[in-house]
Amino acid sequence: MQAILYARVSTADQTLAHQRTQAEKAGFIIDQVIADEGVSGVSVPFADRPQASRLFDILRAGDVLVCRWVDRLGRDYDDVKNTINALMNKGIVVKTVINGFTFDGATKDPIQKAVRDSLIAFMAATAQAQAEATKAAQRAGIDHAKASADADTRYPGRKPSYSRSQLDHVVAALAGPSPSVSTIARDSGLTRQTVLRIRDDLAGAEAALARWGL
Repeated sequence: MQAILYARVSTADQTLAHQRTQAEKAGFIIDQVIADEGVSGVSVPFADRPQASRLFDILRAGDVLVCRWVDRLGRDYDDVKNTINALMNKGIVVKTVINGFTFDGATKDPIQKAVRDSLIAFMAATAQAQAEATKAAQRAGIDHAKASADADTRYPGRKPSYSRSQLDHVVAALAGPSPSVSTIARDSGLTRQTVLRIRDDLAGAEAALARWGL
């Protein structure tokens, strides 16, 4: 049995090292890392990503696929749900670093299967909703930056205390069930106050990154 970490890196701030460190801090022992770099998780389906498609050839029944969260496994609700189901049908166990969820096809009990499938559907829908909210916030941040371009050039404000990858981590974690601000702060390496500011003003957080070109 092997544990493979799948990472998708779409920006300069999302490093493979960060995602592996985060997984290992959560207790995972990673045997191999498979990563798609420079690939959008919003526009490119999981099966169309060069390295993601390799996973179906590499992974065997009983292996564990680790990912930061379910949003790594698809571009929208249907893609995420279908990807997880395809992996489970091969006997592969899917585990997430954020929230520590485990999905496998071992159970034959219809009630347990219904609960599992409902949770997968909920998380897939949450992933799509979070992606759409992030895109909306990014547009709002860019519009805000453009509208005040002169002022931002003269005084762009204090440089954000978070990176793009940290912001993405916070947004994904906040979208999960029963998010703990303290846990999110610890896992992302940010202060509770920073996490709370991001939670309460995502558009402003995106605007701050845009003003600094991050």
